[in-house]
Amino acid sequence: MDRLKQLLRRIDQKGYKAYKTIEGRYSFPKYTLSIDHVQGDPFAEPSKVRVIVPREKTALAEEWTNTKIRKIRCEDLLARRVHAELRQGVSRVRGSGKSGIVSIDAPNQKVLERTAVQIGSDSVTVCLSVGLPASGRRILGREAETIFFEQIPKVIDRAVYGLREEEIRSAVRLADQQQAIRQYLKENGLVAFVANGSILPRESGISDKPLKKGAVPFQSPPELEIAIPVPGREEPLKGMGIRKGITLIVGGGYHGKSTLLKALEHGVYDHVAGDGREYVITDSGAVKIRAEDGRSVANVDISPLIGTLPHGKETVHFSTENASGSTSQAANMIEMVEAGATVFLIDEDTSATNLLIRDGRMQELVAKRSEPITPFIDKARQLFDDYGISSILVVGGLGDYFEIADCVIKLEEYVPADVTAEAKKIAAAMPSGRKAEGGASFGSIRERIPLPESLNSMKGKKPKVTARGRYVIQYGQTDLLLQALEQLVDDSQTRAIAAALYYMERNGWLSKGKTIRELLDAMEEQWDRAGLGSISTRKGHPGELARPRRLELAAALNRLRTLRCG
Repeated sequence: MDRLKQLLRRIDQKGYKAYKTIEGRYSFPKYTLSIDHVQGDPFAEPSKVRVIVPREKTALAEEWTNTKIRKIRCEDLLARRVHAELRQGVSRVRGSGKSGIVSIDAPNQKVLERTAVQIGSDSVTVCLSVGLPASGRRILGREAETIFFEQIPKVIDRAVYGLREEEIRSAVRLADQQQAIRQYLKENGLVAFVANGSILPRESGISDKPLKKGAVPFQSPPELEIAIPVPGREEPLKGMGIRKGITLIVGGGYHGKSTLLKALEHGVYDHVAGDGREYVITDSGAVKIRAEDGRSVANVDISPLIGTLPHGKETVHFSTENASGSTSQAANMIEMVEAGATVFLIDEDTSATNLLIRDGRMQELVAKRSEPITPFIDKARQLFDDYGISSILVVGGLGDYFEIADCVIKLEEYVPADVTAEAKKIAAAMPSGRKAEGGASFGSIRERIPLPESLNSMKGKKPKVTARGRYVIQYGQTDLLLQALEQLVDDSQTRAIAAALYYMERNGWLSKGKTIRELLDAMEEQWDRAGLGSISTRKGHPGELARPRRLELAAALNRLRTLRCG
C-alpha cells in the first residue's frame, strides 16, 4: 500500500505512460489490490483493477454458494451493491478524458452469470474499471491517490463488508424458488409459467424496468391455473402454466399480446426481486424466431420449409448474402433446431406472412407446384411430434391456426382468457378450405461443420475483435450484426460472444471437424469447467463478460458473413 502511494507521488505530473509503473499487486489492510492493465492515455478504455477480499471476513457463509445458482445470485447481489455505492457515494475526480471514472459491469433487471464479481472458496474478487486521472496527458498523481486510498476502500467497505446475511438470504431464497419453478416445468410437461400478480408491461420501449402506474397485474384464467410448491413459501405459487405443444396468443391490437410474448422471451433469464417478472419463468431453450431480411445464410438445409426455388436453385444447401423475409425466417428455424432449441416464440408482426400461412383461396389460385414455400401452419405439429419443439405464436389475423392449436389464450385489456374450446368450435363451423402441404413429417435436420476459414480475426497485420454495444461485433474485417437477436439482453453477453468466437479461432476448434452443435457443447463445457473468464484475452482481469445462451452464440456464428460450412 505504501509502495503504491510512493509510486503515485513519484510519477505525479509526468507523462501519462509513466502510469504503467503502477501495474502489480498491493496489500491493503482489508484486501489485495491488483492493477492488471493500465490504459495508454486518458481517452482510452479505462484501466482494469481487481479488489481481492478474504471471504472469511464477509457474511458469505458456505451455505449461500453451495450450488451454482446460489453462487451466481450472490455474485449478482455484490455487483449490484458495488454499482449502487459507486453511483451514490463516489464523487468523480476531474481531469481529461475518462479521468476519475470508477465503474463495475453492472447487472440490469436480469440475473446473469458474469465476471464482474467472482466468489471463490477463499476470496471474493471485484473487477473494476478505473479512469486514471490526468490533465491533458500529464499524470494527476494526487487525484489517483484519492481513488485508490479513499474512494475504492469506502466502496468495498460498504458494498462487500457491509453485506448482511438477511440480504443474502432474501436473494438466495428467490434464486431457489426460480430454480424450483424451472424444475417443476421440466417434470410436468410445461414450457412456461406466469405467476398471478406479475407486472408484465415495461415503463417504455427503451427501458426494461416495470411500469409503475396503470399496469394490470396478471391473473391466470381458471382453466390454465396451476399451483407450484416453492421453497420459502407456505402456500404454493399460483399462476398460468403453458403446456408443451402449440399455443396461440390472440386478441385485438394493443391488448397485451406482444407484451405477454416479450415477457416469455425474457423469462428464459431469472429476474431480480421487484421486477414484476421475477416469477415469469420460461424453458431456457425457448427462442424468438423472426424474419430478418438481408442476413447471410451459410449452407443451411431449409428444404423442410422451402423447396426448390425458380430457375432450379435448390435449398438443401442454401446459401445467400441477402436473404428474403421467408428464407431468413426459415433459416432461423432450422439453425435453432440444430443448436438445440426447445420452444419457438413467434410474433405474426415480425414474421414473413407467406412462411406462416397460405390460405385456401391462395392455394386455389397458385398451385403448389408453383409455390416452393411450405407454410409453418403445416409444419408446427410435425416439428413438435418429430423433434419435441413447442411453439407459442402471437397471431392477430391467422384464424386458420385454430385447427392445429392445443391452447388458445385471448387477451382483452391485458386480461387473459382460455378460449380454446371456442376457437375449436369456430374452426369446425367455418372450415378454412385449405389443404395441408409438405408431407407427413417435418424433414431431416442436417448437421453442418464450420470450415476453419470461417473465423478470421485479422485486420491488416493484427487481430481485431471488438464488441460495439449490444448488437455489433467487429470481427476482423467483418461487422457481425445482431440486431435481430431479441433475447440478447446485455452488452456484456455480446462481449462474451466476441471472446468465444475468438477463443474458438485461436485454439483451432474449427480445424477439428466439429459440428455447430458440438462446438456449442464444447464452449458450454469450457464455461462450466474453467469459468466464463477463461475465454478472455486479458491477463488476470477477465473483462466485462456475461454468459450468453448457446442459442445466441449459435445465432452470432450463423450471421458471420465469412461463415463457410461443409
